[in-house]
Amino acid sequence: MPQFRYVARSAEGKLVDGVVTSNDRSAAIRQVEQQRFVPIKIEPIASAADVPAATTRRAAPSKSPSSSPALREAPAANATPAEAAAQTMTHSQTHLFTEQLANLLGAGMTLDESLNVLVRRMKHPRLHMVSRGLHQALVDGRSLSQALRDFPRIFSPLYINMVAAGEASGALADILRRLVAHLSDVKGLRDKVAQALLYPAMLVLAGIGLIVIFVTVMVPQLSSFFAEAGGALPTSTKLLLSANDFLTHWWWAILAVLAGLYLGWKALVRTPGGRLGWDTFVWRAPLYGLVLRYRFFAQFARTLGTLIENGVTLMRALELLEEISGNEFIRLKMADVRLAVTDGATLSTALAEQQLFPELFVDMMSVGEQTGRFAQTMNNIAEVYERELGRQVGVISTLIPPAIMLAVAVVVGFVVFGILSAVFSLTSGLRAGAH
Repeated sequence: MPQFRYVARSAEGKLVDGVVTSNDRSAAIRQVEQQRFVPIKIEPIASAADVPAATTRRAAPSKSPSSSPALREAPAANATPAEAAAQTMTHSQTHLFTEQLANLLGAGMTLDESLNVLVRRMKHPRLHMVSRGLHQALVDGRSLSQALRDFPRIFSPLYINMVAAGEASGALADILRRLVAHLSDVKGLRDKVAQALLYPAMLVLAGIGLIVIFVTVMVPQLSSFFAEAGGALPTSTKLLLSANDFLTHWWWAILAVLAGLYLGWKALVRTPGGRLGWDTFVWRAPLYGLVLRYRFFAQFARTLGTLIENGVTLMRALELLEEISGNEFIRLKMADVRLAVTDGATLSTALAEQQLFPELFVDMMSVGEQTGRFAQTMNNIAEVYERELGRQVGVISTLIPPAIMLAVAVVVGFVVFGILSAVFSLTSGLRAGAH
């Protein structure tokens, strides 16, 4: 039966090598993974003479820069640490990279071969650079999770810790598939929120543009007619002309005030107190805050369930979950939850004390804790609140556009009324003069 020499990484992060006997290379890879190793290289042994005398696992010798072909490549091909730390990728690009790597590992390739294929396959400059940087780190003797830390703006701590869990369990391909599903879920939630807010925002901009055109284009054309005709103008028309005069002469002041308000807001949210106050306001806002809350509930449950399912400890999972909301108010609340769990409280009890999550959420979590099916329960909770998020998005998408159109119609109606009332007033004056 054929024999294969392998180089792999143990759960402790050490490089080990050895020999396995198997029918084919794919079976040899599975045999190495069953030992909770992440295979890096697996090569068939041509003859019995090539088998080392000691086939027990041992630390693989590290490769020196002079002996590694990959390290002899042109320095310009690899990013410096500063360049790697500054690299960014879109959510879709990260999803594509993770999916491709999971598919290659699932097809029976080793990690070294998979990354080498991605280096050749990825044509986008950022994807190519990341693939090359990770492959180079692997050649240098580092684990994949360690290499991912070189790209902090691309791979989140959540992503890195799940990969580390996959390396420790010897199921890296399965973990990457779950990461692909997790990234898809997160993107779906973001798309739902964007869908709820994009159309109303476009209506607001269109309404403002329409009002500005009415006041700055149509009203000036009629004001000269009103001046020549003489006579007293209705109050609504006078207000309309005053608005036109203000916009015409003081438009720069309006822009300056808006810019000042924006810069003041940016400066305020850079301070700890200002950031906390703004995030608290956003979290409790009637409509936008409602969408954000349901999105956070769904993402929190889905992420926690995925982490626990993949062997991440509860305390480490709570540390990672502090950052997923991007909200300082929530981060502080979650820090208090983690401290309560450290002191011995159950997670459901700690969440209930903060009065942050709905009672249904906490009750379902408590059932999961008591039955020992915590990860599955959290995934069920995520499905419940993802459906609720979709329903809330549908309601908001239905209610906001008519409300905005009504507001725009009121303003436009006032402009039209101001113009028509003046025309009727002047016409009545002309008729009275003729009689």
